[in-house]
Amino acid sequence: MPKGNHVVNLVSAGGVVYRQGGRGIEVVLCGRRSPPLWALPKGTPDPGETREETALREVTEETGLEVEVETFLGAVKYWFVRSSDKARCHKAVYYYLMAPVGGDVSRHDDEFDEVGWFAADDALKAMTYENEAQIVEKSLSLAAQEPAAG
Repeated sequence: MPKGNHVVNLVSAGGVVYRQGGRGIEVVLCGRRSPPLWALPKGTPDPGETREETALREVTEETGLEVEVETFLGAVKYWFVRSSDKARCHKAVYYYLMAPVGGDVSRHDDEFDEVGWFAADDALKAMTYENEAQIVEKSLSLAAQEPAAG
């Protein structure tokens, strides 16, 4: 098959970490300076990991927080062309609503320049990807019904 015509299916998992803060519900976003980006923590499964295990590991690595899963939020699916080989990629990212149970955002790994807590409205305005913002909006309605940790 010629390059550029094959389809690669990719899977990632991540989470929306929330807490009840002084400004209402707050969520964690991961940021990069160049190119500018604010996004949810997520990543690729290690061999043998479930989606939930991947989400827990990736969120802990990328945010520095110890978290627990409260519920599955849904999947974001999208297409892109991979620059390395021009493959058409169909990616599914599975997101979970999570509560912090320990750790600190200052302990995040070096994948992002900055990790921080955002008031819900500020998070939605700052986020780079519309499909992730929609997952955060869904999580906020669920989080409002939960006794938030934090």
